[in-house]
Amino acid sequence: MQIETIERKAVTSAKSSKLPEQIGYGVLYLVLAVVAVIQIFPLLWLMLFSLKNNEEIFNLAPFAFPERLRWENYEKVWTQGHISAYFFNSVWMTVVSVAVTVLLASFVTFALTRMKWKLQSFILGLFMIGLMIPVHSTLIPLFSLFTKTHLTNTPMSIILTYIAFNLPITIMIMLGFYYTLPREVEEAAVMDGCSVNRIFFSITLPMTASVLSTAVIINMIYNWNEFIFVNTFISSDKFKTLTVGIQNFIGQYTTDWGAIGATLMISILPILLAFVLLSNRIVEGIAAGSVKG
Repeated sequence: MQIETIERKAVTSAKSSKLPEQIGYGVLYLVLAVVAVIQIFPLLWLMLFSLKNNEEIFNLAPFAFPERLRWENYEKVWTQGHISAYFFNSVWMTVVSVAVTVLLASFVTFALTRMKWKLQSFILGLFMIGLMIPVHSTLIPLFSLFTKTHLTNTPMSIILTYIAFNLPITIMIMLGFYYTLPREVEEAAVMDGCSVNRIFFSITLPMTASVLSTAVIINMIYNWNEFIFVNTFISSDKFKTLTVGIQNFIGQYTTDWGAIGATLMISILPILLAFVLLSNRIVEGIAAGSVKG
């Protein structure tokens, strides 16, 4: 009987000790649920916005359903509004810019963390200075430079600008991760006669897959949503991207707000899809690169 009493007391004590922890988890999950709902609300509002006409947008409540779902807004922007061409421009400019930026940043980070050479710290400092340069302060100098080199109104002006402005932040993201990579694998490869190029492409680059995913999604979000450079350097509809193409539905006397909402929804979907597919890799890259082991 005494043993059973002791066991009951132990079980009761264990349950009572876990109660505050369970309450804490419950409060945490409640807060996270509220934050998730707050994050989802703008997407729901935009979805409903894109399926209304101007009269419903201004007369109905923000989250009120329209009389009927106007899917023709999407058809209109895709065919009549040339959004298909703008979408293609956004895709290929973003892909090229991200690929070149991540590859160059990997080269630089490998050289800074795996090699010993003069002015190493100075070069790293120059790249970090790039983080402090305001975007707006470079518009006039860049426009003047691209005009003299006949690059205005060409995709090259946008791609070069994206690469230059994204390199510093991409290098900074990769630095912390590269410092955690074990050198023993590379040293063994050197003993086996591997060249520097083969070490980088066959050993180091595959080991940085998680941080590469983080860098890719961050670059992709910036490039996809960028407006200022495209609006400044591109005047031809042939090379405009989605963010600038939205202006086609803003007229002097009337504005098709439903079409604008549909265009915004189309522009958001690729970013959401990429983030969902790469979310685990992003967390791994940030967690691994935040601690120097």
